[in-house]
Amino acid sequence: MANRSAPPDDQQSLLEDERGFFAEQLSKPKALKKSSPVLKDEPAAHYHGHRERLRTKYRDHGDTALADYEILELLLFRLIPRRDTKPIAKALLDRFGTLAGVFGAPATLLQEVKGVGEAVALDLKLVATVGQRMLKSELRGKQVLSSWSSVIDYCHAAMAYESREQFRILFLDKRNALIADEVQGQGTVDHTPVYPREVVRRALELSATAIILVHNHPSGDPTPSRADIDMTKTIIDTAKPLGITVHDHIIVGKDGHVSLKGLRLI
Repeated sequence: MANRSAPPDDQQSLLEDERGFFAEQLSKPKALKKSSPVLKDEPAAHYHGHRERLRTKYRDHGDTALADYEILELLLFRLIPRRDTKPIAKALLDRFGTLAGVFGAPATLLQEVKGVGEAVALDLKLVATVGQRMLKSELRGKQVLSSWSSVIDYCHAAMAYESREQFRILFLDKRNALIADEVQGQGTVDHTPVYPREVVRRALELSATAIILVHNHPSGDPTPSRADIDMTKTIIDTAKPLGITVHDHIIVGKDGHVSLKGLRLI
């Protein structure tokens, strides 16, 4: 607005100054902003090629071509997308011994392994739960006594790596088909309180005519204790007058399982 009131000579000088200024600015190259540099394509992380090779190996040759740590790696690819997962897979196996040990370990212990956070630990436990449900589905509607290996596989997957003792009961109908599978109690590392009358009461509620008792030994050794044997006999004596048969008492541990009936202890 001030230019309109300036004398003609001053206006001409102002116009020439403005033209000179803008011409100078246009002739200067624009500087690149520091905040947005021109970047070349970054090289792929070294483990990307390894991941693709491992997937191809699994696709073409199946799981038999892969070591346990490689199977675990394949799963961790999905859970940890931006890290080299081989060291994590090997660290998990070093800590827990086997794949079963890894998936059976409590989430809190899984998180003690470097690279395993809460989300990854919970995802590993989810995979373990899927496996247990698959094994349990194999028992549903079938005569349990004729599918004994499936019973053992399920009980081992569900209980062998628990850090505390757990007392579980499989309730069966008159055809010895599975009605229900329930955890009746959890205890300490070496003891679970069991109440025979409560066991029998629950069997009557479910109209079960037979039961299989199962519990775990967190120590790993499934050898029955004197208390295990006495408790089993008490449940048998309580259930028998009410028409409920105790087929067996299975004790599972990381080192295997034992059957009290197989040992002729009941």
